[in-house]
Amino acid sequence: MGLTDLDYLIVCTYLIGVTLAGSLVAGKQKSYHDYFLGGKKLSWWLVGFSIVASETSTLTFISIPGMAYSGNMYFLQVAFGYFIGRLLVSIIFIPSYYKGNLETAYDFIGKRFGIPLRKFTSSVFIITRVLASGVRLFATAIPLHLMTGFDYPTSILIIGICTLIYTYIGGLKAVVTMDVVQLFIYLSGAVISMIIIINALPGGWSDVLKYAHTEIPSKMAIFNTKHYESFIQFLSSPYTLLGGILGGTFLTMASHGTDQLLVQRLLGCSSKKESQKALMLDAAIIVIQFAFFLILGICLYAFYDGRSYIELGLASSDEVFPKFIVENLPTGITGLVLAGVFASAMGSLSSSISSLASSTYLDLFRSSSNSSQKNERSEIKWSRFFTLLWGMVLIGGAMLFKDTKNPVVEIGLQIASVTYGGLLGTFFLGLLFPHVKQREAFIGFICGSMVMVLVISFTSIGWTWHTLIGCLTTIIAGNIGTIIVKIFKNLRTI
Repeated sequence: MGLTDLDYLIVCTYLIGVTLAGSLVAGKQKSYHDYFLGGKKLSWWLVGFSIVASETSTLTFISIPGMAYSGNMYFLQVAFGYFIGRLLVSIIFIPSYYKGNLETAYDFIGKRFGIPLRKFTSSVFIITRVLASGVRLFATAIPLHLMTGFDYPTSILIIGICTLIYTYIGGLKAVVTMDVVQLFIYLSGAVISMIIIINALPGGWSDVLKYAHTEIPSKMAIFNTKHYESFIQFLSSPYTLLGGILGGTFLTMASHGTDQLLVQRLLGCSSKKESQKALMLDAAIIVIQFAFFLILGICLYAFYDGRSYIELGLASSDEVFPKFIVENLPTGITGLVLAGVFASAMGSLSSSISSLASSTYLDLFRSSSNSSQKNERSEIKWSRFFTLLWGMVLIGGAMLFKDTKNPVVEIGLQIASVTYGGLLGTFFLGLLFPHVKQREAFIGFICGSMVMVLVISFTSIGWTWHTLIGCLTTIIAGNIGTIIVKIFKNLRTI
């Protein structure tokens, strides 16, 4: 059907409305504490929904259905690990964060090991977040490019500028509030799409099941119980039962326990209990959401009579859902679903900008300056400066990515895997190993990151194992470093 004037009007109204509402919702901000932490007065349910929106992005909206379209529901094994990981974060990490009255995730590292390691881990987060967020923003350009004909740079610019405006003005409170609004918009768009698909099939849901079960294994298969001929082959498959659950668990402990993108929201709650409630709300919703988007992909497979994305004339499975939106949704509904795509993208992008700005200002800039001489007006000025800076960097960085045949969700997770293991291992060294000092923690983190570079560059080990490998390497290297230091000290006293 294509886009009509009504669809364009809905999308434009949405973009303008979100930008204005986000700019107005935050109210008056007196200091960086209000700007980056919402004054620590954010409601737990608001934070819980916001986390779902922040971590969803366009990667979930278009790439997860694409994965089920070309595969099955094995990704749900990872989602079960996500639930376990969030439970562990609420038990292990959150109490430590609120005990120390922290401002960022890396503030814990600073208090435990010293300012140099805090700055180093924060810098690593910044580099990784820029790359991963660039992939996410690029993913947003895929449906916009297909639906409007705009080239990728133009598509990225439209989304980026609208998001940057309300993030710059409103700070974390605006980001969190608009995240929740946008969460329900994009979920509504996806639900409407599934209803239309099922109603369009002659046999309805039975047709979906018929097409799903024609494949071996069935597209409805969740648990991968396949026998592998060798251990190397087992490790090379990301969606094994053990790999999926362990990978999801450790990836979540890294993302929700050490990544400022999500920890920033948890620190915005008024208490430890409120933060834990927010995270478990997120845990419950995220499994349901991934299951829904995977089933949506299977519905699309039935709608297109089981044809591959290549037979549909597409470059990757990520383009299947956008193709359906453009060609098959009724006038007006297309605009609503497209607004949902933008909603998922803007929620994730605003979170990335805010987390990068807060980590830069609080971990690198403010901790290097004499904070007692800073007034509140200066804090707001520098907070907004870094917000503007990172917004421009993310928009420019997203333009460097090119079209790819690999699912963008896997690209984003692979980028994060390079440093997630080292970061998580360093946090565990601080939480569980009181004898480990700054130097040994540095050694552990560097070893963990270097091993991950080697694993990703020279092996075929699946991405679900990456964070676990990096984490264990960091912990082992940090403890070995401690033992070596003790041996040298004992030799000197002889």
